[in-house]
Amino acid sequence: MIEEKLQSLKISLPTPPKPAGSYIPVVVSKSWAFVSGQIPIKDGKVAFIGKVPTSQSIENAQKAAKLCAINALAQLKAELGNLDKIKRIIKISGFVNSEQNFSEHPKVINAASDFLYDVFGEKGKHSRIAIGVNSLPLDSTVELDMIVEIS
Repeated sequence: MIEEKLQSLKISLPTPPKPAGSYIPVVVSKSWAFVSGQIPIKDGKVAFIGKVPTSQSIENAQKAAKLCAINALAQLKAELGNLDKIKRIIKISGFVNSEQNFSEHPKVINAASDFLYDVFGEKGKHSRIAIGVNSLPLDSTVELDMIVEIS
């Protein structure tokens, strides 16, 4: 059902990116899945690099946030085998590589939140944090992690 929804949105999940460090992409504990931070990797490369708003526009940063959410779903599918096992998106944490005076982090991370709502409906509504940081791994524009309830 979720796969069909993704197809209707013209989204195909990529092969999940390999970890860039000494961690595993998803940890499952009882009815919870914790997705490690995902950066905007596409075709094996970081698709959005640099700070908002100087190197990347807010619009590009929003695309990066959505791509991070897509990569998180790809990690979940690889771990769970089926995205229909997701009962609810509980929380996302969004980090924006931003200039010191930038303050529109929520606008950037809204793209990931809106995407998850589009895919999961009411089950996609979640709590979240959207913060600015002075750097991210591989100079990516956005990083996102996720906690989901699973069956």
